[in-house]
Amino acid sequence: MSRPVRIALSAGEASGDRLGAGLARALSAACPGIELSGMGGDEMAEAGVRLVQHAREVAVVGIVEVARHLPTIRNAMARMRALLEDERPDLFVPIDYPDFNLRLAAQACAAGVPVVYYVSPQVWAWRRGRVRTIRDLVRRVLVLFPFETAFYERERVPATFVGHPAAAARARADRAEVRRAAGLDPARPLVALLPGSRRGEVGRLLPILGRAGRVLAASHSQAQFVIPKARTLPPGLVETIAAREAPSGTVVLGDLYPEILEAADCGAVASGTATLDAALAGMPLVAVYRMQPLSYLVARALVDVAHVALPNLVAGRRIVPELVQGDCTPEGIARELAAYLADGGVAAAVRAALGAVREGLHGDGAYERAAAAVLAEVGRIPD
Repeated sequence: MSRPVRIALSAGEASGDRLGAGLARALSAACPGIELSGMGGDEMAEAGVRLVQHAREVAVVGIVEVARHLPTIRNAMARMRALLEDERPDLFVPIDYPDFNLRLAAQACAAGVPVVYYVSPQVWAWRRGRVRTIRDLVRRVLVLFPFETAFYERERVPATFVGHPAAAARARADRAEVRRAAGLDPARPLVALLPGSRRGEVGRLLPILGRAGRVLAASHSQAQFVIPKARTLPPGLVETIAAREAPSGTVVLGDLYPEILEAADCGAVASGTATLDAALAGMPLVAVYRMQPLSYLVARALVDVAHVALPNLVAGRRIVPELVQGDCTPEGIARELAAYLADGGVAAAVRAALGAVREGLHGDGAYERAAAAVLAEVGRIPD
């Protein structure tokens, strides 16, 4: 090609922003001079992606929440559509966030821009009919979990397992040093509370997690609490709720992620990518989730999986507890966390099982394999 390779990317939440940033760096290393643009968060911007839309404005989940933010979502779609139509990149790489990105993939195809999807939408879990849309729109799906390739092969969709970057080997920080850096006591039990990366779920889950911390603190007076805060959230949101609901002295952190998960003794984690982050950090966890009642009723009718927590899905069995909707109560969460703190054998068994999950995800070189697969598709495009 006579001009630089141009790739548009689209990520709509914190986990996608993280993956998009890693992919962007790998693409820039493999293809010097490449031009990357699209939608993402601060991490993608720092990795060299020119943002035409920031992800924080569209990071909502659930039928009711999406309805409330429709004007903002439509504006984001319009900006991304203009990017695809006006600049005609060589490839469009949507990253997860399927309700938005599959619609945008259709716009890309209409503009003559090929699509490679990075991070499979969870069509194997719910709304399987979307796989027909993927088959029509997407040239190749790059998947993070090995079991996904068999699903796509059955559905006649080209798929490549590139590995999960979060499972890459890296030097682990000293637990005591991480705690000290976070303003925490290295000698006291540490419980992490992760309410999610989107405004709506934080508003629903953090009050429950905060009250669970208070229940736990009543029986474990030495316990201390930390809340890792997603960068996609509005300033002050987590701090305001934590000050009202969480135990006194709870620390809110905007950095040291995932180091703080490695330093924690256990934690309660919003179901989603963060459960895998916690699992890969070796932190015994309780997966929790609560949706708006209408959103939950619809989701329950559509979901077709035995487990909701990613570590359990990857393992094919229940490794960690799952407390969803009516079971997601302060008392229930505190009870599961107390079991980890009270019985070292329980925590050790869960850590061992989570270690096996990590090994199966082939994290080393995952971004590089993803970048190579993306550039291979660019190479198939005629000048």
